[in-house]
Amino acid sequence: MEALKGSHQDQGNHNQEEEESQVSEMTSVEEMEEMVSTSGEETEETSAMSVTSTVDVMTPATLRRRTSAHFKSVDSRDLLRDDVVPGEEEKKVVTTTRVEVTRNRTLRASSPAHRRNKESPLSSDAIWRQSHAGLFNLCIVVLIAVNSRLIIENLMKYGLLINSGFWFSSKSARDWPLLMCCLSLPIFPLSALLVEKLKSQTNVSEGVIFVLHLIISTTGIVYPAYVIHRVQSALLPGLVLILIALTGWMKLLSYAHANKDVREILKDGEKPDIPQHAENVEYPDNLTIKNIAYFMLAPTLCYQLSYPRSETVRKGWVLRQAGKLVVFLGLIGFIIEQYINPTVSKSQHPLKGNYLYAAERILKLSMPVLYVWLCMFYCLFHLWLNIVAELLRFGDREFYKDWWNAKTVEEYWRMWNMPVHKWMVRHIYFPSIRAGLPKAAAVFLVFVISALFHEVAIGVPCHMLRCWAFLGIMMQVPLVYLTNLIQDRWNNSMVRACHPETFDKENFNTS
Repeated sequence: MEALKGSHQDQGNHNQEEEESQVSEMTSVEEMEEMVSTSGEETEETSAMSVTSTVDVMTPATLRRRTSAHFKSVDSRDLLRDDVVPGEEEKKVVTTTRVEVTRNRTLRASSPAHRRNKESPLSSDAIWRQSHAGLFNLCIVVLIAVNSRLIIENLMKYGLLINSGFWFSSKSARDWPLLMCCLSLPIFPLSALLVEKLKSQTNVSEGVIFVLHLIISTTGIVYPAYVIHRVQSALLPGLVLILIALTGWMKLLSYAHANKDVREILKDGEKPDIPQHAENVEYPDNLTIKNIAYFMLAPTLCYQLSYPRSETVRKGWVLRQAGKLVVFLGLIGFIIEQYINPTVSKSQHPLKGNYLYAAERILKLSMPVLYVWLCMFYCLFHLWLNIVAELLRFGDREFYKDWWNAKTVEEYWRMWNMPVHKWMVRHIYFPSIRAGLPKAAAVFLVFVISALFHEVAIGVPCHMLRCWAFLGIMMQVPLVYLTNLIQDRWNNSMVRACHPETFDKENFNTS
């Protein structure tokens, strides 16, 4: 009798444990139902999934009967304990049970379909909180499709119009003087180094050093320009040579100005700032051939005693960027030869013909010119400068900012060409402010010097110094004040909120 009584008692305990297990499991399921029902987003998503799929609508009683056989062998209370890790089969059963109960609840006809106030994705209050990756991809697809059709139509109508004579001289001997001139340009930084060594070792006045640097830098820009004009070179070799000469001129001015400032800092008993991840180089230990050679090759126009350096050179990365550079340079050549040159050669003078026809020609050239400009920007400021920086382990690679988000013309000019911008701020703007010029006059002087650079860079290789490029840059000055006025008076929230940096907020010492 006692054995039979004990057997009934064990059976009762087992049934009680089974009921407690089921209650515990259903309690957990009910908690999950409550959690899901209070979450509008998750409920809608689960409801959408359940509508589009075939689901067996089951009551909790049906679920208990279906899972009771499994839970007879497994204590479900252990599955809900933190210190016990259930097996994969137990996890699957518990998850399936909870999902089926949740679907059963969300499929009811009385479940709320609208739970809170919401804005449409393209409304003005919600548009900037949405991801527009899909629209961006759609625009890319449309752009590729439209331009592919235009390219095919152009090739079918005109054929391939590539002409190497536009890029290179028909007589290759004409380019030899340009090559020899380019190879002789290193004499000017070596001369600047000798002048600085002379100053560090003797008591030559700063005025004499300034005159010597002025002669060296001026000769370094006049000499290549004269060679280009003398031999009447083709566009591409002349453009490359004059850009190298202009870059060298700006580097030489920075080299002289920075060393002079270092001498003044040391005279005041202070030490120049040392950037992070850079060697500690002191004056006059920086006056070496290795130091100035690195500066002349580095992707910067601002000289300093040492630069932030990266640890290694990623050779595979360099090869990939070089491949992209070749592809985009070929694309630039194709667009110029196939679209721009034929349109320009067949067009009348804009001031001598029909103005409506001139407007049509300009609009026809606008898109290929825009593509060429974007490709040139990508090739120069992203691919080429990053390749040079990687090979030289040059650490600071902020060659441009997000100029495409600029709200004013002034912001655009500060963000699209960071090497030139930093050079202008460091060697033109702040010296003018310290000399007593008002801010507006200093900004105007910066634009004048920039306009001169553009005139030389465009007019000399094209053999037409007619101040068109100079006037084009100077026309940006009223646009700067106009767009600043519009931005200050009608600040639009649709424009990205960016940091309105001014010349005074750059990372340079203003003292």
